[in-house]
Amino acid sequence: MSTTMRDRLVGRSVTRIEDRALLTGKGRYLDDIRIDGCLSAHFLRSPHAHASFTRVDAGAARAMPGVVAIFTMADLRPHLTTDVLAVGLPSTAINLEVDRPILARDEVAYVGEAVAMIVAETRAQAEDAGDAIDVDYTLLAAVSDCRDALKPEAPPVHRRLPHNCLARFAFRYGDVGSAFAAAAHVVSGAYHVHRGGSHSMEGRGVLAAPDPMARTLRVWSSTQTAPALKRNLCVLLGKEEDAIVVETPDIGGGFGPKLVTYPEEIATALGAILLGRPVKWVEDRREHFVSTTQERDQHWDVAMALDGDGRILGIRGDLLHDHGAYTARGLNVPYGSGVTLPLPYNVPAYSLNIAVALTNKVPVTPVRGAGQPQGAFVMERLMDKAARALAMEPQAIRELNLVRASQMPCRKPIRLRGGTEVILDSGDYVACMRSALERAGHAGFAALKRAARRQGRRIGIGLANYVEGTGRGPYETVSVRISRTGRVVVSTAAVAMGQGTATMIAQIVGDQLGGRMDNIVVRTGDTGSGLGFGGFNSRQTVVAGASAHKAAVEVRRKLLQVASHLLEVAEGDLDVVGDRVEIAGAPRSGLSFADIANASAGLPGFLLPGVDTPGLASTQQVNINDMAFANGTGVAEVEVDEETGRVRVVRFTLAHDCGRIVNPATVDGQILGGIAHGLGNTLFEEMLFDDAAQPLSTTLADYLLVTASEIPAIDILHRESPSPLNALGVKGIGESGVFPVMPAVAAAIDDALSDLGVHVERMPISPQALRARIIAARSSGNA
Repeated sequence: MSTTMRDRLVGRSVTRIEDRALLTGKGRYLDDIRIDGCLSAHFLRSPHAHASFTRVDAGAARAMPGVVAIFTMADLRPHLTTDVLAVGLPSTAINLEVDRPILARDEVAYVGEAVAMIVAETRAQAEDAGDAIDVDYTLLAAVSDCRDALKPEAPPVHRRLPHNCLARFAFRYGDVGSAFAAAAHVVSGAYHVHRGGSHSMEGRGVLAAPDPMARTLRVWSSTQTAPALKRNLCVLLGKEEDAIVVETPDIGGGFGPKLVTYPEEIATALGAILLGRPVKWVEDRREHFVSTTQERDQHWDVAMALDGDGRILGIRGDLLHDHGAYTARGLNVPYGSGVTLPLPYNVPAYSLNIAVALTNKVPVTPVRGAGQPQGAFVMERLMDKAARALAMEPQAIRELNLVRASQMPCRKPIRLRGGTEVILDSGDYVACMRSALERAGHAGFAALKRAARRQGRRIGIGLANYVEGTGRGPYETVSVRISRTGRVVVSTAAVAMGQGTATMIAQIVGDQLGGRMDNIVVRTGDTGSGLGFGGFNSRQTVVAGASAHKAAVEVRRKLLQVASHLLEVAEGDLDVVGDRVEIAGAPRSGLSFADIANASAGLPGFLLPGVDTPGLASTQQVNINDMAFANGTGVAEVEVDEETGRVRVVRFTLAHDCGRIVNPATVDGQILGGIAHGLGNTLFEEMLFDDAAQPLSTTLADYLLVTASEIPAIDILHRESPSPLNALGVKGIGESGVFPVMPAVAAAIDDALSDLGVHVERMPISPQALRARIIAARSSGNA
């Protein structure tokens, strides 16, 4: 048996290989890249939510110091195959084409839309020149609220459109009508769920540099999806794949919005080509507020039918989703919401009608969870409402309805956006919930609550279950090779953005190739490594991990074959130890990786040593069509100040199951980050617009982010039910921590105010809004 079999890396909290450089100031982010002669780009953005224009007067700006060029859409159009960025995922439900222009042509549809690109020697000079450009805007009526957008009298978000309904689609299975007709109980609610932006520490940015000697364009971008950016650049610029190289430096967070290609990336790259000089654009924080995609508003009107014992008979309702002004990704956010809602429970009948409305606001794409947290919130709010109506304990009605371990794999009559079925692959949802409740001390909380009330304090406890689809396929390419120096080199288009991707891959590969993390080099975001997609939807451990594992197994096979031939020893008598292949039981009796790699390359006129193909390398693309479904239960304990409406989350317990865990410490970090993000969505973050669609929260003084002082005590419980969908048994974890926070905190607030009959129906919940609910409850006689 090899050393790696006795002392596996997978499953251990090994030190992340990325961290030393980042913690010692040696990380290389987009703006750290310096190239001689590099110019700075700045984008002139619309100050209006909706306006037309016929003239962009840049005469005075072009004469200003340092200005090299100013580009409008008219300047760029001749050099592009098309002037729009058509990157939305396909759907037959979409009935309006609203792809983003590279620069606005003659109409702007949201505050922050780019109208012109100024390129200058310095950023300050470019910004000054932008202030000198005159655009003859004619204001048009704007739509701010998606509920207004679908009214017959609503002005169109774009002048050429007949209406603002981008799409309508539905989820339907079972006999919903009969379910409600036979119901002993029906509960219903209207829910408004708002999520804001991503606000990663590093904003967006791109650097493009022509290389005349290699006749290529090198592009660095702070993107989650380097392969998609390369494809879009090639298509729009009319270039062959080998003419453009896209790389991702270190990325200071992504959280969803960086997964799409942006017009600024195309314009900057084209500007570099036209000027024959490197051009860099780096987003500032205000630009992030007004031009980086967000997730924002969903309005739900739903009802649930139950029998006399509390078993769910059916769910029906409507969802209205704010899409923003353009299609930057497609329908995946509302689709994810609709798929997620019924997943944890046995729901015999389901009907959800979804309408997607255009508004004159920043386009919508996923933010950590991609619509799934909203679906989980609404489902759990219905469960709490049902528990109250039936006088049942919240955990009891959930346990009655949860999908059982004996049902796994559990086929749900819902299809994913690609047409494949939803099949819950593994897990014990009931045991997971029980473990969370036990760890949180749920059974003894009622006594604590009574004691607190005697002291004039209001505390409450709430729980929420979730199921998340992770590991979206179909594949991610990973190449593994042993170099002539004996190093194990791994290349992949999978993107590292703070979640430990390189460490994860190194652990998986290291288990097959010697177990020495310091002998493994992982290159992520490498578009030269083969086809791929990048980082989103908690996918990289599943798809890149599976490909890395298969490639490493193949390289190990070749390594042992060559060593067996050279040593004249059977493969079964060899051991892979560190950076050597040894004869079992005889230390230092074998060969180094470097010796074997050099021998495997062959010599002119001689047979290859024990293999049919030269080298110790393998490139793999493991195709995984079905999603791996993670699950968990969150339990929140809160204290509510009745006089101010302030909510303090005191403790949060999360029991989760993400399949086989590669690195427990990394999993803890991802969950902690997700919980923090969820707390922001619950109590703080709100992107506000006025009736004219002007953004009102465009600084971090107005848009509140959670800070260390708001983080409660957090307790995490790991459970592992290996997924049968991949050889490693892994599932994704990057987004899961977000899911239960909103509904669990909402339930805890309800519990703290249970004598007032408060039921939280909106997220985020501000102190002012909660205080108003408390006053209304008192005035209605519930106090």
